[in-house]
Amino acid sequence: MTIDQRAEVLIQALPYIKAYNQKIVVIKYGGNAMVNEDLKRAVMGDLLLLTLVGVKVVLVHGGGPEITDLLKRLGKKSEFIDGLRVTDREAADIVQMVLAGKVGKSLVGYIQSMGGKAMGLCGMDGHMIEARRLDDVHGYVGEIVNVNTQPILDVLEKGYIPVISTVGCDGEGNPYNINADTAAARIAASLGAESLISMTDIRGILRDPADESTLIPAIQVSEAPQLIREGIISGGMIPKIECCIEAIRRGVKKVFIIDGRVPHAILIECLTDEGVGTMFY
Repeated sequence: MTIDQRAEVLIQALPYIKAYNQKIVVIKYGGNAMVNEDLKRAVMGDLLLLTLVGVKVVLVHGGGPEITDLLKRLGKKSEFIDGLRVTDREAADIVQMVLAGKVGKSLVGYIQSMGGKAMGLCGMDGHMIEARRLDDVHGYVGEIVNVNTQPILDVLEKGYIPVISTVGCDGEGNPYNINADTAAARIAASLGAESLISMTDIRGILRDPADESTLIPAIQVSEAPQLIREGIISGGMIPKIECCIEAIRRGVKKVFIIDGRVPHAILIECLTDEGVGTMFY
């Protein structure tokens, strides 16, 4: 890039920086961007940059591949019903260990290695994510009853990026595996977030799944049911979109679905005119 082009990028970002200053942005992080080390470092760098320009970033992460890998090594088969992992008590303990331990702490380490400040939190900490059993079929998969945002706000106030593992608990301390999309939507709504950004393995919502040029850049929530009926939104994307809609209805201003495989997709979506994914409003 020439000097003039670099200056233009910075000038274009300025109004977005002003708009997001001191606002909360929740990032739901998972998929291929979480497995590829180069992409992981790029994502953590994006979060750090947003923090340095005054955005209050909250990172909510999953860790499905790591959970599946450890269960396999321990001789336990992974079973999914309606897109949710069937979780017995032993598997719930493994989910807690992987998410709140290995995955969460590794993300904290990445941010801190770049000079940032991060604090790992689990939904069980400070009774942040209160949950109950979703049903008898899925076992220790939780349905969120309440979100206590105080631990998150305390960490943000001290200048740290909260890195939240999506494990909840009930009043008796039983751990529950919480879907990361669901948790991110509820956390964003409870925080009154300016926006929720969900990183996925696709570019966004496409009218033709085989043609990325058919990306739909913006969708009003009232349009989503028709897109589902037409099959444009289908399969595993339906529960993700339902979480987006839930977040909007609970007060989040904008929800973005972006391709986590694109380096610096978060910065492009937040700080440029073009964006890279689909925005729900």
